[in-house]
Amino acid sequence: MSNKMRAVVYDGPFKVSIGEVERPKILHPNDVLVKITTSCICGSDLHMYEGRTAAEKGIVFGHENMGIVEECGEGVSLLKKGDRVVMPFNVACGHCQNCEEQRSAFCTNVNPGFAGGAYGYVAMGPYPGGQAEYVRVPFADFNALKLPKGKQNEEDFALLADIFPTGWHGVELSGFKPGESIAVFGAGPVGLMAAYSAKLRGASEVYVVDRVPERLQKAESIGCVPVDLSKGNPAEQIKALRGGKEVDRGVDAVGYQAVTADGKTEQPNAVLEGLIAVVRPTGGLGIPGLYVPKDPGAPDSNSAKGYITFPFGKLFEKGLTVGTGQCNVKKYNRYLRDMIISGTAKPSFVVSHNVTLNEAVDAYDKFDKRVDGYTKVLLHP
Repeated sequence: MSNKMRAVVYDGPFKVSIGEVERPKILHPNDVLVKITTSCICGSDLHMYEGRTAAEKGIVFGHENMGIVEECGEGVSLLKKGDRVVMPFNVACGHCQNCEEQRSAFCTNVNPGFAGGAYGYVAMGPYPGGQAEYVRVPFADFNALKLPKGKQNEEDFALLADIFPTGWHGVELSGFKPGESIAVFGAGPVGLMAAYSAKLRGASEVYVVDRVPERLQKAESIGCVPVDLSKGNPAEQIKALRGGKEVDRGVDAVGYQAVTADGKTEQPNAVLEGLIAVVRPTGGLGIPGLYVPKDPGAPDSNSAKGYITFPFGKLFEKGLTVGTGQCNVKKYNRYLRDMIISGTAKPSFVVSHNVTLNEAVDAYDKFDKRVDGYTKVLLHP
């Protein structure tokens, strides 16, 4: 077998290419090598793609990966060649304090000096991504979730790597209880998964804020109330729809690249302000949307250093709780897998395009520009 493979390689802001890179090898007895069948382009990849991180040229993208086990290290006991698996985007050891407490996104062993590791992402450790033909999975017995054999539910299972658990996590962080109302800011893949998760968990009403018509239509198609950001202050729109009442919970599925109503001006604190305004006193906020310690393309000097201003006084006055941080995928993925198998959940409604790995350059461009209906793209080597 060749020691080279094709992969999506970062070449600089707004530039990726299909390059020939070293094929991964087993480096530790606990590793497996997975032949990729599906990898996804994530909104988080766009932060690197747009030059809004410290990502350097040559990084192989791809933290949402699934495929077939090709080779196992001698220490692997739960997996075997031919197993169909999906990998949480979190690379985690499984035995540090955080991993043992189901906080695998904050593993302290896999990426010293940073809270957690991931495949193919800047500052998240030495783990090349899976937008490629193969990926190496460390601590594989912990990091790979077995799936039913065959090709059934491929699109659904691929979303277990990140966005389905992350959407669920955003709702969990908010302190949501069945029967409550919730507002989700952002109708990208994670926002739609948060809204879908809230519906699955028994929300009475789900409001979804965005300004892209196709995204709002997707939200409406699953029984949510779409709120068009371009038509004015979303918090006021939601309260008007509710006769002046606020909602019980809120989810930020946007993060640090939030924009004003016209969609032309970045305002990193826009969603945080909106959530504080629209959630009732003693309600809760879940913030799975990405915020970074440094932002090279920030609109001001404070946010460039990761400092975001927001009305803390109002947050305090209302007694709001706040939950934030990356998703601990391992905490949720086997349960969500079983919901897919049973037919209870079908998260693949967010998938807009299935393309080959060779079409990734064009897919990145269109996904970044939000054109031609590109909302969630799956890559197949």
